[in-house]
Amino acid sequence: MAHVVCSYCSATNRIGDGHDAREARCGRCGKVLFDGHAVDIAATVLEKHIAKSDIPVLVDVWAPWCGPCRVMGPEFEAAAGRGEPAMRFVKLNSDDNQEMATRLGIRGIPTMIMFREGREVARTSGAMSSTEILRWASRQT
Repeated sequence: MAHVVCSYCSATNRIGDGHDAREARCGRCGKVLFDGHAVDIAATVLEKHIAKSDIPVLVDVWAPWCGPCRVMGPEFEAAAGRGEPAMRFVKLNSDDNQEMATRLGIRGIPTMIMFREGREVARTSGAMSSTEILRWASRQT
């Protein structure tokens, strides 16, 4: 059984062993838990994903004014489409969540951070293709 946080309403859901996670829906809001899209979330929701999810959480820290971030955005989205439900793909806008970006020690963007079992296990900075994102992420899990 795996615990997965809904990116839309922040409810923690259980997905039983043997169930297809791609078909799982949130028990609170009814939305699909894995729709192949990276959701832009707030700091409080990110904290819940990190603390409560049994699957790895890959965070793309970005800003709308950042050129490399705009280049990597569609690549991160494509990686989410191929990498879910093995891991959760979320985006954190560093302009809208400055306190969290500071707590995470963000010095440059785009930065990806992999969390597993409530802890940061890896980070990297700079734009990547979807293939490079998935390759990097798979080495961290």
